[in-house]
Amino acid sequence: MLALLAAGVALAVAAGAQDGPSPGSRFVCTALPPEAARAGCPLPAMPMQGGALSPEEELRAAVLQLRETVVQQKETLGAQREAIRELTGKLARCEGLAGGKAPGRAAGKDTMGDLPRDPGHVVEQLSRSLQTLKDRLESLEHQLRVNVSNAALPSDFREMLQQRLAELERQLLHKVAELEDEKSLLHNETSAHRQKTESALNALLQRVTELERGNSAFKTPDAFKVSLPLRTNYLYGKIKKTLPELFAFTICLWLRSSASPGIGTPFSYAVPGQANEIVLIEWGNNPIELLINDKVAQLPLFVSDGKWHHICVTWTTRDGMWEAFQDGEKLGTGENLAPWHPIKPGGVLILGQEQDTVGGRFDATQAFVGELSQFNIWDRVLRAQEIVNIANCSTNMPGNIIPWVDNNVDVFGGASKWPVETCEERLLDL
Repeated sequence: MLALLAAGVALAVAAGAQDGPSPGSRFVCTALPPEAARAGCPLPAMPMQGGALSPEEELRAAVLQLRETVVQQKETLGAQREAIRELTGKLARCEGLAGGKAPGRAAGKDTMGDLPRDPGHVVEQLSRSLQTLKDRLESLEHQLRVNVSNAALPSDFREMLQQRLAELERQLLHKVAELEDEKSLLHNETSAHRQKTESALNALLQRVTELERGNSAFKTPDAFKVSLPLRTNYLYGKIKKTLPELFAFTICLWLRSSASPGIGTPFSYAVPGQANEIVLIEWGNNPIELLINDKVAQLPLFVSDGKWHHICVTWTTRDGMWEAFQDGEKLGTGENLAPWHPIKPGGVLILGQEQDTVGGRFDATQAFVGELSQFNIWDRVLRAQEIVNIANCSTNMPGNIIPWVDNNVDVFGGASKWPVETCEERLLDL
């Protein structure tokens, strides 16, 4: 009870310290809770470092300032306690004079006249203020302890943090390496798949090209024909082999054409210095001609009816003698066609075009339009019966110089190779 009264009298003491107690003054006794007289334990001051303060140091400084304020309040409360002890006797008199009036009250000063009339309200306000101050101090002390605890082991904390970061970095690098491996593997798989796809496409393209060119699996190597459907200067076939030097030859072939005027050039052989070494041509309204070393012989052949025909021409350098056969029948003969001129070797043999230079400079007006098959060359003059046997399909006799086989004939410019039926079936057109 006395402690409550002592806290209430503190305000009166503060006022009395200014004016001093005057004789015969009246004192007002107010109760104060014991918690209002409590004081915190000050912490030792921390030295300030020069330069900018870290967040921990700023927090420490704020706590120190608050503690200094609390200490000052504590000193003030101590001084007030001293005053209270001096006034203890006066308090006894207050209790004895309850309900009475001190002399000289009218002339005296009421030092508590500015206090609220409700003592309980004053005590409640002071209690709340002290409790709030206490809570703030405890919160700051807790934060300071946490910061001081963290600052006490900065090297350990940094080491732990660095270890954790290093571990995360190793994990990240491992993941990146895995991703790179997967990327490389995917790239390799993609490249292999691309190469496989390109290989398949190339094989398919080659197969389509072969089919377009008629290079299918023929029943026999010679069971094919070369088709030259348009009169152009870029459709032609080429014999891969060349001719040796010849002093005689026989050239036979099957052909079918309905071109007009003239069937064009079924074949031509050119050598350096002589584009018309050997040529068979029907140009315009002229008859079919055989050229040897640019010398001309007209042949009595008629083949532009759109049917298959078997054609053979023979020649020998001796007296330049020549013969012409159609479907096994000899229709013409002559001499003085480039006599004593040997056929030069190493030239280019073209099907369907007349050469103005070796292997080139074709003229569309001289191009052959139709189909060719069984083009064979021998280095001798075949006997008439041999030619008949070939024409009526009783003998299969490939050329000993140039045989008609699939792998010896290339086609260009849209010309194509197609399977052809047996010789007997070709004879149905005859």
